[in-house]
Amino acid sequence: MSPYSPAPADLVAHRQRRARILLSLALVLLGLWIVQGFLASLIWAAVIAIAISPLYGRVKRRWPKAASGALAPLIATTLIAAIVLVPITVGLFRAAAEAQDAVRWLASARDNGVPVPSWLFSLPVGSQSAVAWWQVHLATPEATRAELARFDNAYLIHHTQLVGKGLIHRSVVFAFTLLALFFVLRDGEALVAQMRRAGTALFGPSAERIGQQVVQSVRGTIDGLVLVGIGEGALMVFAYMALGVPHPILMGAITAVAAMIPFGAALVFAVAAFMLLVQNAVTSAILVMVIGLAVVGVADHFVRPVLIGGATRLPFLWVLIGILGGVETLGLLGLFVGPATMAVLVMLWRELIGHDLPDATRDPVTEPL
Repeated sequence: MSPYSPAPADLVAHRQRRARILLSLALVLLGLWIVQGFLASLIWAAVIAIAISPLYGRVKRRWPKAASGALAPLIATTLIAAIVLVPITVGLFRAAAEAQDAVRWLASARDNGVPVPSWLFSLPVGSQSAVAWWQVHLATPEATRAELARFDNAYLIHHTQLVGKGLIHRSVVFAFTLLALFFVLRDGEALVAQMRRAGTALFGPSAERIGQQVVQSVRGTIDGLVLVGIGEGALMVFAYMALGVPHPILMGAITAVAAMIPFGAALVFAVAAFMLLVQNAVTSAILVMVIGLAVVGVADHFVRPVLIGGATRLPFLWVLIGILGGVETLGLLGLFVGPATMAVLVMLWRELIGHDLPDATRDPVTEPL
């Protein structure tokens, strides 16, 4: 036997260690494959738990006896469900009322046509072409019926079924998210301790820094997207009221949700402007777009970069890439997962190249990698 050859016992131990690694990897992959349909719910539960953890921790410290069992997690989960479901329920009732008005409008359009709105005559550019198109395609009952006939009933039914299936799927995901959130809140301290031990065993001292970076990134993203979006919606409620936009509070709530997604609020402003144009309020429609874009411009270029970039220590370019790439890949969940992932990757890159400037010298918006 060569003096450099491993002893039989060492060789057996080496093979057993390799077999354990392969078996563990196979089991992890199998587990991920089994729970893939519930991963979104689990991640949502973790994101919500991180977001409310400062407030939830203060409540537990304030009332330790009430928070020691299942009562505090149950109350917190119920409040989260109410925060999500109450606005959706109000919106659905409002949408149902608007749908009845839309049905009556369509019946009137079939019978009488759609008159040319007066604001088309005052357009600064393309007024004559727009009026001529409207007169040909919508002004008479025959033209209106011809345009409406282009919508294939089978096509509409198919898409209605898809929407119904999507709502059922999202309802199941939301219900499981609430269930997972309850257990995360109830067993949060034990879960954090276990993850710390596992992370230290797998990644060493970097595990603690990675965990802190993920938590800070999620909270910074929530501050920069959710809270700023709510602020934009609240400001636009006053603008909608002043300019005569129908259902200003509902439109403000929709604006708040849309503002969490980059460039989403602009679509709501366009809808509000169109609603005003239908009422021949051209000046108000222009003011809605101008005020809305100004609010979004200030929020996106000054407020959000400071909140998100400051928490994640990311240049704003990578914040934007994380948000847009996350939304494209994971949908709404990507708003939070994308920036957190980019923050961890940039942190690991800085550690690799030894770039560790003091926090006081960093500019979170413009600093290089």
